[in-house]
Amino acid sequence: MQEFDLIVVGSGAALIVLEAALAQGKKCALVERHKFGGTCLNRGCIPSKILVHPADTIRECERGEKIGLEIAPPQVDWEKLGQRMWDKIGENRQILEAYQSWPGLTVFQGTARFTKPYVLEVLDAQGQVTDSLQSATIVVGVGGRAKKPTIEGLSETGFVNFESFFGDRFPAAPYKRLLIIGGGIVGTEFAHIFSSYGAEVTIMDHNPRLAKHEEPEVSALLEKEFRRVGIQVRTGVEPVRAEKVAGEKRVTVRDKVTGAEEIFSTDEIFIATGFVSNSDWLQADRCGLAMDERGYILTDEHLRTNVPGIYAVGDINGKFQYRHKANYEAYILANNLYEPEKPERVACYDRVPWAIFTHPQIAHVGLTEQQAREAGYELLTGVNHYSSTAKGYAMGYLPGDEDDGFVKLVVSKDRTILGVHIIGPQAAILIQPFIYLMNQGLHVRAEDCDQLETTLQAHDPGRTMLRPHLSFSPDSTAAIDQAMVIHPALSEVAAWATGTLKEPGS
Repeated sequence: MQEFDLIVVGSGAALIVLEAALAQGKKCALVERHKFGGTCLNRGCIPSKILVHPADTIRECERGEKIGLEIAPPQVDWEKLGQRMWDKIGENRQILEAYQSWPGLTVFQGTARFTKPYVLEVLDAQGQVTDSLQSATIVVGVGGRAKKPTIEGLSETGFVNFESFFGDRFPAAPYKRLLIIGGGIVGTEFAHIFSSYGAEVTIMDHNPRLAKHEEPEVSALLEKEFRRVGIQVRTGVEPVRAEKVAGEKRVTVRDKVTGAEEIFSTDEIFIATGFVSNSDWLQADRCGLAMDERGYILTDEHLRTNVPGIYAVGDINGKFQYRHKANYEAYILANNLYEPEKPERVACYDRVPWAIFTHPQIAHVGLTEQQAREAGYELLTGVNHYSSTAKGYAMGYLPGDEDDGFVKLVVSKDRTILGVHIIGPQAAILIQPFIYLMNQGLHVRAEDCDQLETTLQAHDPGRTMLRPHLSFSPDSTAAIDQAMVIHPALSEVAAWATGTLKEPGS
């Protein structure tokens, strides 16, 4: 049995906590089952954006005529594009090597599972126990994995998801035909990617609209633009059967209202139906960790589980599965555990932002109009289109254009910002100032928090609503440092500049 001051399981955002402990001279252990860097680096937001940016550029070239440019259709160099992606993913090896040489840290490559509270064993790829570890402080950051829907014949037919796509199923060339099952963030991003690269794309979802967590008018514009560029959209349908016939894959779907069935033929099936918790790998029940009905580990505003000394950050706690949210939690935990000279921090989840890097791009923070009404607010709402500005005109947007994006604000009668929703170019950047404003906490009242709790609990089961314990001065860098910055967006270039501050001449 090897004893440590801290054990960290998972090499994603939890590394922030690990580094804080090492800086304090703690004896630490790090256990990682897969490639180092977590989902974001290896099979998530970073490699996908390397594919998204060229797709964005292609769509912008297609609009060249509107601003007086004649641009020949771009040619995709798939080999070069793929190599750039693999080069970035390959940084996981550098991360591993860096941590292996870090004084005070022991790195274990294998699957960690609890045998009892505070005791973990590490299994190798063959399932054999190689090490036993013990600590009074354990941080769990093992994330989640792709969810596989129940569709008859799916396994036999074959499919890809975000894990296998950024793994051994990465295609040698762009797909010619692609069927995407799932109309959320992953599905709509990949629909944009491969339709831009010339594939015939069909995207389907069992919900009545794509991007179901967005404002209805945002979903409507997204679907209109998808159809305009040739993407087939099917909503309100359930895939019931998959099969391989004459060298092609076929999926039968059933309309949820009429019961009518339709068959789609494709070269590949991309499954984007959500995530499941990795807590089963941990055998968290042996430790007595409380979990919700989905298998996610329950945490409070301090990232504490029900077992003292054991914490969970990132996707594994089931609260908004975005890397910037995971980083936010990890910085809070690092602050509270290993920076005693600083004020204690708590996590607040009512202003978690996100972006969907599809086309048009989508960004979201706070409540939708419907959620705000259900929470009992008297509301003001406002909408402004890209075409209403000189910059929008310069970009080729005119009033009445079908692709004219917009910003929608949802505020209370006293002008408290409750929600911001954007669809259009660089939405992830445009929304960031609102995130900072909301993060200042200057206008959040206790009664507002009480009203928000019921609505947000329905949106994110198991979440904890908190009254902000600090108000930041509008001109303080704390309002930036302690806010979430959508990852990966160019807003990070500006936000992370605060981390470079130093004395003049130093």
